[in-house]
Amino acid sequence: MIVGVLPDIAKEFHASLSSLGYIVTLFALVYAISTPIITSLAHHFKRHQLLFVLIMIFLLGNTWTAMSSNYYSLLFSRIVTACTAGTIISIVLIFGNFIAPINKRASLLSWIFAGFSIASVVGVPLGTMISTYFSWHMSFWLISILTVICLLLLIGLVPRNTDLKRKNTTEKSNQFALIADRRILYSVIFVVMVCAAQYTYYTYIRPLITNEMHFSYSWLNWLLLGLGLASIIGNKVGGVIADKGGMKLLPYIYSGMTLTLILLSVFIHFSWLAYVLAFLLSSFISAYGASTQVFFLDVASQDYPQSLDLASSLNSIFANVGISLGSFTAAQVAGVTSITTTGYAGAVYSLIGVICLVVVNKTLKK
Repeated sequence: MIVGVLPDIAKEFHASLSSLGYIVTLFALVYAISTPIITSLAHHFKRHQLLFVLIMIFLLGNTWTAMSSNYYSLLFSRIVTACTAGTIISIVLIFGNFIAPINKRASLLSWIFAGFSIASVVGVPLGTMISTYFSWHMSFWLISILTVICLLLLIGLVPRNTDLKRKNTTEKSNQFALIADRRILYSVIFVVMVCAAQYTYYTYIRPLITNEMHFSYSWLNWLLLGLGLASIIGNKVGGVIADKGGMKLLPYIYSGMTLTLILLSVFIHFSWLAYVLAFLLSSFISAYGASTQVFFLDVASQDYPQSLDLASSLNSIFANVGISLGSFTAAQVAGVTSITTTGYAGAVYSLIGVICLVVVNKTLKK
């Protein structure tokens, strides 16, 4: 939601878009740093109880955001929210992995990752619309209301017995051994690069659509909705990919993404062509989640059972490292040249991600 309302926040706080882009960067960075720390300590608590506490902290942080009246208040509120968000997603993925039959696991995990896309479909345009007609504060008040509803539903629905499977796998000294595995290392670098590639252009998606693609503001919410739908399509395609070939098929997808990022910068001023390219990018960007999540959980289950909680959080941790890197790059590129050239930087990150996938697949063949 923060991406859709950045221009309105900038106007209220009399700040530049590039400086507010650092709020996206900091959120993602804190998210990435705090998630493995909190997740590694999670074995001290029952998962469902920890989930409820973290959601309540998230609620407090988001409500603080809604009430923020200056840059630094907004900044610190986003830090509080970021500290909890990653571990919440990690625990939910564990629940999904625990509930799903093995033949339905990839499909269910792809739906969990589709939550990000559904947030884009509903959250970004809805938040933008609320911000346009009322204020950006109201957008975050809506999130607080939805968080309360979500918490009540989770209290009634989440399983209470997922902790039974980790009674004998709490060797604290070995929890991070998973990261040193070459297969995991190159895979998480891939996740970083893909998300960095996305956020080099997506950080400024609203001004790109209105100022550079030359669409009117009356079209903005519908176009953002379209990009969100593309992400959902990408997530569901990603579930099929996870079942049919997983990591082996991803290099082809992200080679296409690399080319599309270059073409987006070349044709950014050709309204509908540029939008079609952005639509394709939103589909590409969402296709990796189920394959990498199944891969991380399989490696952990087979070779690092003490690291299962950590494995469940790797996607969200390193996605946010990538978001931080991408939004920082976007701010730098926008400051030095313009937001129209951010796609070129994204293509470099995407290409590095493809190389990492090739290395991982060679490792799997050995």
